[in-house]
Amino acid sequence: MNQQEKEIIALQKKAAERRKTGLFVVEGIRGYREIPHNLIETVVLSESFSRQKSALEIMEERNSRVVPDSIFSALSDTRTPQGILAVVRQIRWKKDDLSAPDRPPLLVILETLQDPGNLGTIFRAGEAAGVTGIVMDEGTCDPWSPKVVRSTMGSIFRMPFFTAEDLPAETARLADAGIRICAADMDGEADYTRVDYTGGSAFLIGNEGNGLSAQMMQMADTRVRIPMCGRVESLNAAMAASVLMFEAARQRREVSGR
Repeated sequence: MNQQEKEIIALQKKAAERRKTGLFVVEGIRGYREIPHNLIETVVLSESFSRQKSALEIMEERNSRVVPDSIFSALSDTRTPQGILAVVRQIRWKKDDLSAPDRPPLLVILETLQDPGNLGTIFRAGEAAGVTGIVMDEGTCDPWSPKVVRSTMGSIFRMPFFTAEDLPAETARLADAGIRICAADMDGEADYTRVDYTGGSAFLIGNEGNGLSAQMMQMADTRVRIPMCGRVESLNAAMAASVLMFEAARQRREVSGR
């Protein structure tokens, strides 16, 4: 195994390596098609995949390395590799990117979210609901990890986000800018459908097991609950965030008439 292949494995397995290099890995043909081509550093194909028509098209549009299937399996983070991966430069969003020129900010603020699937789903649902940006703390799982990237289904390239060194301070800054801070809380005082999200709004979403810290909860202007039937006590973080984001989207469509 050569040095480049060892570096790809390190990018797949180590968040520290991704932070140091500013690179990450995207796998699969669908994932490859979502990548802005100016961000691609390297494309690697398995020998068996390289004989397919779609691979020939890829090799025509950019230089690609072909490796034996056994090597490709070692490079892949999935159990059933599709035969293509790309090493990609991370996008460095700025705080100003978390607002949109045509609508008030709609943000999701994440505190210590640990499940990669939850984080990826929030990216994907957030894009679908018109969220303008995501803010997370350093305790949240690495958004450039293979599992998160797969779960976003390409939204990682389109949803502005950044990691705040001091999440309470960043939340306070947003509140000072006129953004209403709404904490998801199963004991919240307000039904989530009774709160107005048509102005600048942000949803606070906490850790899967422990919820929001007391400090973050105290920063909320409103604590919103999602009423539920049956014996279900709570929704997971991604589902709760999705419910809230799409309620905001519904309200904004009604106001805009779209």
